[in-house]
Amino acid sequence: MPSGIKDKVAILGMGCSRFGERWADNAEDLMVEAYVEALADAGVETSQIDAAWLGTGIEEQHVGKSAVPLSMALRLPNIPVTRVENYCASGTEAFRGAVYAVASGAADIALAVGVEKLKDAGYGGLPQRTRGSVNDLFWANASAPGSFAQLATAYGARHGVSAQEMKRAMAHISVKSHDNGARNPKAHLRSRIDESKVMNAPMVAAPLGLFDCCGVSDGSAAAIVTTPEIARSLGKHDLVTVKALQLAASNGVEAQHNSWDGAHFVSTRAAAKRAYKEAGIEDPRGQVSLFEVHDCFSITELVTMEDLFISAPGEAVKDVMDGVFDADGKIPCQIDGGLKCFGHPIGASGIRMIYEMYLQMQGRAGERQRQDEPVFGMTHNLGGFPHQNVCSITIVGKEGA
Repeated sequence: MPSGIKDKVAILGMGCSRFGERWADNAEDLMVEAYVEALADAGVETSQIDAAWLGTGIEEQHVGKSAVPLSMALRLPNIPVTRVENYCASGTEAFRGAVYAVASGAADIALAVGVEKLKDAGYGGLPQRTRGSVNDLFWANASAPGSFAQLATAYGARHGVSAQEMKRAMAHISVKSHDNGARNPKAHLRSRIDESKVMNAPMVAAPLGLFDCCGVSDGSAAAIVTTPEIARSLGKHDLVTVKALQLAASNGVEAQHNSWDGAHFVSTRAAAKRAYKEAGIEDPRGQVSLFEVHDCFSITELVTMEDLFISAPGEAVKDVMDGVFDADGKIPCQIDGGLKCFGHPIGASGIRMIYEMYLQMQGRAGERQRQDEPVFGMTHNLGGFPHQNVCSITIVGKEGA
């Protein structure tokens, strides 16, 4: 039986670029910006890194099909460098590679970088291959807003939630996240909004309005990981360690079998169960301090809180409206602003989520800092559509917790 990786890997340092419309910078500039912060935070030299992973989703836009641009941009010392892609979970996939390398003993110190440079495509949404990139069909019969709008409709039907109740809950999620993002100097969108603005915004794909959808952005994030023993030998204290890292991919049941009701994510539930077991968490609602979930749409965040077993089935709307997930609530979700305010540079998002958990655990989140001492932080990174996706879940926390 696999024993898992709990407390076998410590985060030595992390960095995150400013997300936004970075017209004057290329992907390499963004990677360097995140890496320089991570390297300084880790207190090591580039020559000490044994292996690196690069996560990026739409390689045609910037770095190409290999990881060589990462090695060249950072002047890595001719070490193994691997490019990975797993839909919108590509960043966490890079982190998984680095973490597993250290946990296995294959590397003492490993690097994970996620990056995406999407704004240059000149297209308002994700640059699908027929829109701002090469000319071939890709997801030609589906759109992200349309697919997640179906998730919202299915959830409402499954749990008897009226359209008005759903709209108000999604509006609360958007208002909450924008309020959090206004406190984050690295976020793309930093303007506060109110419920009226959300409710009266243009419709994108009913019931999802403009403020129910995250935007497109440019950005990068980086993590340097090692063993706790090496971290302590380098003078690090109060370590943040990886408690669990689990990934689950759709196997076709959602799209090819009528057992799925369309109102939840099969992969998230599978990954969450394994992650809690690996981390030794028996009561996630009572034990997890903070969440960063893949809020590509407001409905995704709402549904995910049930799929993570934080809210009971059909109760997420009530928890949202009761402020459970607000910055001053019982379990803050998207305390940094989330995808709603950072946008979604695909390869960067997963590591950016972990970056916020890391800062919170160390009491370094500035204006956003949660006052009661966080113990466990959980990130949920989702790629694809409700009927075809991959889910990656990471739990970090203080060593010994």
